[in-house]
Amino acid sequence: MEIEPWWLLALPLFFALGWLAARIDLKQLIDESRRLPRSYFAGLNFLLNEQPDRAIDAFLEAARATPDTVELHFALGNLFRRRGEIDRAIRIHRHLLERAETLSEEQRLAALAELGHDYLKAGLLDRAEETFLELRMTARHEEALRALLEIYQQEKEWRKALRLAQEMPSGGSHLWQREIAHFHCELAERAIVEGRHEEAEDELKAALSAHRQCARATLLSGQLAARRGDLEEALKIWQRIEQQNPAYLALAAPDMLGAWRALGREREGVHALKHYLERYPSLDLLDLAFEAALAGEGVEAAYLIVKNELRRNPTLSGLDRLLEAQVLLAPPERRHDLELIKSLIHHHTRRIVRYRCQECGFKARQFHWRCPACASWESFPPCRHEELEAYP
Repeated sequence: MEIEPWWLLALPLFFALGWLAARIDLKQLIDESRRLPRSYFAGLNFLLNEQPDRAIDAFLEAARATPDTVELHFALGNLFRRRGEIDRAIRIHRHLLERAETLSEEQRLAALAELGHDYLKAGLLDRAEETFLELRMTARHEEALRALLEIYQQEKEWRKALRLAQEMPSGGSHLWQREIAHFHCELAERAIVEGRHEEAEDELKAALSAHRQCARATLLSGQLAARRGDLEEALKIWQRIEQQNPAYLALAAPDMLGAWRALGREREGVHALKHYLERYPSLDLLDLAFEAALAGEGVEAAYLIVKNELRRNPTLSGLDRLLEAQVLLAPPERRHDLELIKSLIHHHTRRIVRYRCQECGFKARQFHWRCPACASWESFPPCRHEELEAYP
């Protein structure tokens, strides 16, 4: 390929233009950096050295020296909020909004959103709701929806949360069916407590329509049938949980055993519990099967259940149950030693028997559909932390 002569003349020109553009950008950068006070760079240095207190002091000095530095005010507000100094963060973001005429529309909306997050962190839910409602139908619309959804969940305003979740964009990985189903379940539980059973049934149907795998809705539907006195129907409903997610059978098992007992079919209930325990290992199922066998079939039957389960899935809680059965079976002269061992094991198992959130690690003695710490739905597996480690 031959090179045209005019290219040889153009190349030096291109190099010259590039050099000139770089010099202009560098000069502009130097001029801008000279306008920033020294305290700004000192603050950055403190941040890099993980000295947030000294960084805040330096940034405050820089903000006083150059009040037009909007981004610096945003950085300060975020630093205060992260440190829990919410009142100072609120003052900074309010100050920005008071001089809204000097801000671009994007900066004004950003300041309003930050103020809303300040109110939310401070627990001022009414003010936070008012702020985020103002941000709806703006460039911050989706952020406002997410914040309002969090507010309505904290306030247990499930109707509002439901309407808002249905407005959320369905693209991406989060489709909101699970949350919508739980909002319907919350409304159903409230209706059941207040005796509005037909309304509760409608809510549970809506929950299963939104999320077919919602074991909570099936569990509540069975409880509703049991309240009506239709125990056979309740048992059929609860047994569907095995197809949805068998791990949740441990939550339904106490109600199922109660229904079998009320129908005079306790032996069938114990047999079903043994079957579930063999297929879906669970400490809660083991406890229930052990107690049921102990009451209905005697110590030997209860001992065999826990012995067989320990062979399959060795756990300290299972060993505690085994020792309980052995104490009952042992001759009087051996009981004292066995009781001593059992008390030591039981004392230890009481400390480790917890449900654990898979999102934030929060541990609780009872099962929660929504984590009290991080507010995630269904983040608690319906089994104890010990068994997750023993047989994931």
